[in-house]
Amino acid sequence: MLASRITSAPRPAIIAAALVLLHGAPAWAAPSRVWVANFGADSAQCGTIAAPCLGFQQAHDNVAAGGDISVLTPVEFASVLSISKAVSVTNDGVGDASISNGVPVQVIAGAGDVVGLRGLVLDGHGFGGEVGLLIMQASAVHVQNCVIRNFESRVNGFGVVLFPSGNTRLFVSDTIVYNNGNIAGSGGILITKIQGGSGSVVLDRVHLENNVVGVFVDGSSGTGNGFHVVIRDSVVSGNASDGILAKSADGKAPAFVVVERTSAVNNAGVGVHADGPHATILLNDNTITRNGAGISAGNGGQLISYGNNRNNNNVGPEGVPTGLFSLM
Repeated sequence: MLASRITSAPRPAIIAAALVLLHGAPAWAAPSRVWVANFGADSAQCGTIAAPCLGFQQAHDNVAAGGDISVLTPVEFASVLSISKAVSVTNDGVGDASISNGVPVQVIAGAGDVVGLRGLVLDGHGFGGEVGLLIMQASAVHVQNCVIRNFESRVNGFGVVLFPSGNTRLFVSDTIVYNNGNIAGSGGILITKIQGGSGSVVLDRVHLENNVVGVFVDGSSGTGNGFHVVIRDSVVSGNASDGILAKSADGKAPAFVVVERTSAVNNAGVGVHADGPHATILLNDNTITRNGAGISAGNGGQLISYGNNRNNNNVGPEGVPTGLFSLM
């Protein structure tokens, strides 16, 4: 009888009870999708359609890494969304999903994390706005169909700043960046790094309008691989200084830009400007007109044309490329 008791198998219920005693109750699993709405309420468990979160930050904190934050109704927040993991924030057309703050969206994620932002309005409301979207670390950041405006801090003000600690890729498409910047060198999009960070950037169907500088790719303060930027099928117009500016310096990181099928129009400074050694801009099938000057390369900068650009009718000198590529 004793031997029989020792060798008989425990019942499943006994096994389950033993596992609970050993490991505790199952942990709450973070959902892969969390919703926000203007009637929501923030809590550690909010995020269902029936009980959405009110704020993006609470939704971010509740959602699983790699998950989605979706917008259920129009929402407006005077807060900061600090992104520290892989996540997608998506508004698919329910109305404005607006974040207003000095720096409303900050990306400080893991080195391998991918972040997506779609359908958002980032508004600095004038002099209080510092940077609309600040990217410091991620594997890649995808920005689609967004509006980034009115970051006019008295210190500087930028719509988007890529300031990576490592190597980060940034993709921006179907987005308007306007009325940003306040002092010289500030403006729409800044791509820069003090130390050895690097980045690969694609701006596709982006409008950069009425900023100080439209796009500023600055390798002059950093070292390492620098930045490689493609601006394609875009409009850079009405900026108070240069439309597209690539800058570097001796011993500093390269600033390499390809501009194709893009219009640089009505900028008060130079339409397309390469300044300093290791600052190189390739021009393919662009329209450059009605700027303070058309194109300019200084201090060892290079402007290389494919020979199919339309650079004319500028207020000042049209400028000439430093080199030509033959069409293939």
